[in-house]
Amino acid sequence: MARTESNMMPLGTIAPQFKLTDTVDNTKKSLKELKGTTGTLVMFICNHCPFVLHVSAELSQLAKDYISKGINCIAISSNDIVNYPQDRPELMAKHAINEDYIFPYLYDQTQNIAKAYNAACTPDFFLFDSNLELVYTGQLDDSRPDNDEPITGKDIREAMTALVNKKPINTIQKPSMGCNIKWK
Repeated sequence: MARTESNMMPLGTIAPQFKLTDTVDNTKKSLKELKGTTGTLVMFICNHCPFVLHVSAELSQLAKDYISKGINCIAISSNDIVNYPQDRPELMAKHAINEDYIFPYLYDQTQNIAKAYNAACTPDFFLFDSNLELVYTGQLDDSRPDNDEPITGKDIREAMTALVNKKPINTIQKPSMGCNIKWK
């Protein structure tokens, strides 16, 4: 497995806007309409990455735990589907249904949104507050497919809980790690 760390967008950065196709219902959805009242978690993922597959159930659970608290989750795949056909939109839709994703799984065909977020790997996480200012970027937790650390979502859950409770979010954040985004 190739290991790529996230680029760690500077805290306070305003979320780049987008309008992308939701692969499950084939409609265009924008950040403006999807953002949460308390916060928004933007996740760059894909169907085939072993790092994403390793934490997929936790991604689903995160959404279930925090949507009712005003934090909406959005997943985006920006991978090149010519060289990585397993990440095609129709397979993204099947993956979202199979993994019980209750959040939109959007396709970034041009890869412009991944570039705007300076996303580097899958999974790559960006948590924004209600004003769409970045408050957390980094790893889900210390678990990786090849270690024995439990999947808890500890790092991102701490940030999301602090956001919900209007508490300070720890600014010492560890980069996410995963497969590199498959650029065209």
